[in-house]
Amino acid sequence: MSKKAFTYGDFGSREFAESKMYWRRRNRYYHDSIAGFIKSLVGKDSDVLEIGCGTGETLAALDCAKRTGIEINTYMISEGMKSHPNIEFISADIESEEPLVELKRQNRKFDFIIVSDLIGTLNDIQKVFEKLSDVSREGTKIIVTYYNYFWNPLLKLGEALGLKLKEGNRNWLYIEEIKNLLRLSGFNAGKSGSLLLIPKKIPFISFIANRYLSELPLLRRLCLAGWVVADFEKSENESRDYSTTVLVPCRNEEGNISKIVDRIPGLGSHTEIIFVEGNSTDNTYSRIEKVIKENPDKDIKLFRQAGKGKGDAVRTGFEKAEGDIFIILDADMTVAPEDLNKFYNALANGKGEFINGSRNVYQMQEKAMRRLNKFGNIFFSKVFSWLLGQRITDTLCGTKALFGSDYRRIADNRKYFGDFDPFGDFDLLFGASKLKLKIIEVPIRYGERTYGSTNINRFRDGLMLLRMCFFAMRKIKFAD
Repeated sequence: MSKKAFTYGDFGSREFAESKMYWRRRNRYYHDSIAGFIKSLVGKDSDVLEIGCGTGETLAALDCAKRTGIEINTYMISEGMKSHPNIEFISADIESEEPLVELKRQNRKFDFIIVSDLIGTLNDIQKVFEKLSDVSREGTKIIVTYYNYFWNPLLKLGEALGLKLKEGNRNWLYIEEIKNLLRLSGFNAGKSGSLLLIPKKIPFISFIANRYLSELPLLRRLCLAGWVVADFEKSENESRDYSTTVLVPCRNEEGNISKIVDRIPGLGSHTEIIFVEGNSTDNTYSRIEKVIKENPDKDIKLFRQAGKGKGDAVRTGFEKAEGDIFIILDADMTVAPEDLNKFYNALANGKGEFINGSRNVYQMQEKAMRRLNKFGNIFFSKVFSWLLGQRITDTLCGTKALFGSDYRRIADNRKYFGDFDPFGDFDLLFGASKLKLKIIEVPIRYGERTYGSTNINRFRDGLMLLRMCFFAMRKIKFAD
C-alpha cells in the first residue's frame, strides 16, 4: 500500500481509493462499530443520505428504505455499485459549487444525513453543513462522527508505523465547535457522546471496554470516536437585508488595498467600505485615494486616524460608519474578505448578537501564526472564556461583527472599562459581555500574510494581555 500522506487533492485518485478500501478492511472492527451505532439511530422507513460514502459499506449496513451516497472518488463508486446495487451513488465533490443540484431538482428531502469521519478533511465545514440544509426538511437528523482530538498523537504514530491510512493534516474539532458549526448552518445540535475506547478487536476485552467502561465519566473522554446528532430547524426569523459597513484599519498595507476592494462581497442591501489609515511609511494613503477614484460605483471612504493602534482606528472608523451592521476586516487579508458573508449571515439570521472570528478550528498555513503566538492565543482564550462566561476560542482574531446600535451602546459604556486597549478586540469583547450580548464564533481559515510585515510584538503585547486579564477579572468576574 502507498506510504504517502494523502491530502484533499488526492481524494479522487485511484491510488487513494485502493488505500482507503485496503485500510477499511484492515480496520473492519472500527468501521463496523460506527456503522452499527448509526444503524441503531436510523428507522426502517427512512430515506438516508451519506456524504463521503466510499464504497457504500455503512449505507449497506443500515436497515432502511432508501439509500443515497455522495462520493468524490469515482473508483470507489465503481466498486460500490458492483457490491451494493440497491444504493444510489452520486459522483460529486460536496465542497464544489453544485454537488446537490440533481437532488434539489428532484426536491429530495432526507430523513437522515450521515457525515461520518469526514469533517476532519473538509476545507469549509460550515459551507458543507449549509448545503445539506437544502436537502433537509423540518426534523431531518444529521449524524456526525469524528475523531477525538486527544487521539491525534496516537493516530499520527499509527500512520508512521504503517498501521493506518496516512491522511495528512486534519481539522481537529472539539464537540462544542462542531455543535456551533451546526447551529450556524440551521441544525439544532442535541445529543452527543463517545464510542470505542479500544478501536481494535481484542476478544472479550474490547467488548467490556467499549460496551461498559466507555460510558464511565472519565474514560468516555478517552474514546477514539465522538458523535453528535442534530435536527434541522427552519428559521422562524425572517432574514432582513441590512446595510453593512466594512471597516479596514490599515498601516503599511499598500500592496493589499486593490485586492481588498475587489474581494469584499456585497453584503445586504448596501456595502460601505471605510479605510482608516494609520500614518503609514509607505504609499497606503495615496493608494486608497487612487482605488476610490477607480471604483466610483462603490461606497468607499477614507480617514486618517489621529491616534495610534488598531483600537483607535476602529473607534475612528465606527464613529463615521452608517451601516446597520459593522464588520472589521484586517488589511493583511490573513482572513479572506469572501468570509465576511459568514459574519453577516450569522447576524442577519439571528444566530448571535456579537460574531467573533476563530482561527483555531481549521489547520493554518505553515507561516500564518508562530507556534508561540498560537500557544499564547489558546491560553488567553481559556482565560477569557472563564472571565466572560462564554466560550471564546480566539481572542485576537481581527474579524468581528455586531449591529451598529450595539456598538454605540458599547461605546457609551466604554468609561466602565477605560480606554487603554490598543487592539480594539477586548474593548468590544468586554463591552459585549457587559451588555449580555450572545457571542457566537465563526471559524475561518487563517492564511499567511502575502504583503508587508506584522505590527504585533508578541512579548510586549503578551504583557498587555495579562494586564487586561487582571483588569477584566476585577471589572467583570469580581465586580460588586
